[in-house]
Order: sequence, then structure tokens, then C-alpha cells
Amino acid sequence: MSSPIAAALAPPLAPPVYPPEPDATTPINPLHLSHCAAIWQMTEEMLALTAGDRAARRDRRRLACHARQIAMYVCHVVLRLSLSEIGRAFGRDRTTVGHACHVVEDRRDDPAFEAFVSALERVARRLVEPQAGVFHG
Repeated sequence: MSSPIAAALAPPLAPPVYPPEPDATTPINPLHLSHCAAIWQMTEEMLALTAGDRAARRDRRRLACHARQIAMYVCHVVLRLSLSEIGRAFGRDRTTVGHACHVVEDRRDDPAFEAFVSALERVARRLVEPQAGVFHG
């Protein structure tokens, strides 16, 4: 049995050591940052093509928000980055990225939206894995 005195003299248990969670001060890999920027730009341009000239000012803001949400989702799926890393790349909080991923996932029930996001994912994979598209002959 252990006495209260022995328990008081025993060295305290060390707290468990976990790897640090990336936060806003942790720098993001420059390659990941450039991939996120390229995916964001590609998403904006492809959405603009589908919207055409009919987008009013309010619609353009909404379109920009949707483009960012879709780009965040594609970065998460294709680049397999954490929500925190994507948040830093887009200048947003990780919870905002999580919300964007849920919104996009929910909208994938629409066949046209599913086709659009799938096309973005295919192009993004080619973007980040350029050796996959090299022909050897």
C-alpha cells in the first residue's frame, strides 16, 4: 500500500507528449501554397465559364465564395492537407474550411455539381502529379 506521504514524495507523472498541432504561426509548405493558389484560380475560372456574363454584383460575390469553398474542398481531397493547413493557405480558420468541405460534400448529390467537382479533382490531380501525365515513347 502506498501512504499519503509516499504519494506526495513520488515524482509527478509527466504529461503525454503529442506532436504539435499546426497553428496560424506554423509556416505552410511553399509547394502546397502554390498548389492551393493554382486550384483556387482554376476553380474561379471554371465557375466563371459556367456562370457567363449574367452574374450581377451580388451573384459575383456569391460566386467567389462558392469558388473558395470548392477550392478548399478540392485541396483537402486532392492534396490531403489538414484543415488548418488549408485555412492558412486561404487566409481562413480551420473551422471555416471544415464548413466549406461539408457544404461541398452536401451539394455533390446534384449530378451537374458532382460532374463539375469531379472534373476539378481530375485536373488538380494532374496539376500536382505532373509525372503522371508524362508520355514515354
